[in-house]
Amino acid sequence: MIRGKRVLLKPNAGRVAAPGSGVTTHPEVVAAAIDVFREAGADVAIGESPIIGVQVQEAFETAGITSVAAQRDCPLIDMDRRRFVEVAVPDGRVLHSLRVCPEVLEFDFVVSIPVMKMHMHTGVTLAVKNMKGCLWRRSKVKLHMLPPIAGSDEKPIDVAIADMSSILRPSLAIIDGTVGMEGLGPSAGQAKPVDVVVASADAFAADAVACQLMGTDAGRIPHLRMGAERGFGVIDLARMRITPDNWRDWISPFAPPPENLTIQFPNITVLDDNSCSACQSTLLLFLKRHKDRIFDYFPSQSTINIAIGKGHTDLPQGTLCIGNCTANLREMGIFVPGCPPVGSQILSAVSGEPAVDGRDNRMDDEKP
Repeated sequence: MIRGKRVLLKPNAGRVAAPGSGVTTHPEVVAAAIDVFREAGADVAIGESPIIGVQVQEAFETAGITSVAAQRDCPLIDMDRRRFVEVAVPDGRVLHSLRVCPEVLEFDFVVSIPVMKMHMHTGVTLAVKNMKGCLWRRSKVKLHMLPPIAGSDEKPIDVAIADMSSILRPSLAIIDGTVGMEGLGPSAGQAKPVDVVVASADAFAADAVACQLMGTDAGRIPHLRMGAERGFGVIDLARMRITPDNWRDWISPFAPPPENLTIQFPNITVLDDNSCSACQSTLLLFLKRHKDRIFDYFPSQSTINIAIGKGHTDLPQGTLCIGNCTANLREMGIFVPGCPPVGSQILSAVSGEPAVDGRDNRMDDEKP
């Protein structure tokens, strides 16, 4: 079945982060996948389309993927280098077409290899959502920029991921739980060693088992529930054959994301209305690095309001407005342009000092 076929491995390498951080797929898992498919006679390559502002070569290098690929003479593909293919989304509720990286359509098999992570807006991010990294360049942002759904409490991002799954479902899911991420995932949480890998030909089934291992239930994750209801996969454990029989011995509940970021950052109120993960990550990494220093620039304020997202119609005076989506309310305080801006731009805006390094959306910039 595999011999002579072209297999595209799609890890989670959309950010610049070191192995073991819980942010990107561990290189040992990627190496094992290369070896298994090579031994089966497949032609293997690794591809990624990272978040805005990240160069895929740097992401692969920092994650340790470049090294294991070079050792095995396995090609690395920047899936943003070629022009997209516009693909219709059949029966989409909020999406009717998507710009897809062409490699996804050219390979015989696509393998989703995500990290086992919590996610502040979608509950978890696993094999199904990892396929969002197959969308071309800024097309990924489209899923975060959708208007509210009339007459529904469903979040547009959840419905969009379910819509996306009608055209982007991997042939195989391999979920890397060697080191996952709990709390403020997908990039600003805490690394959590679990030492487990979940694999299935049904990405929804793999995600459902991973959810159990993380201490939650796939039925509580809207994009998984909606996708299963539309027939894209199975999340009912009773319909699965799961091995080994004692798989529940590996259950290790993950801390969920806090409902409000002020829990983690006292006296800082984050006003988030329909933001995307790029701005979320930028802001969270900035706050983790500068949460103490930032009050030096707001001496008259006991609480700092920070806004991200495109849904705001009004903000308190003096709000720090992050990203182009808040431009309509720039007069309410300090506006930091960018899609997304990086941490040095935010610091420059509040301090009045020139930005030093425009690349500080790197995960290792959390270090002092």
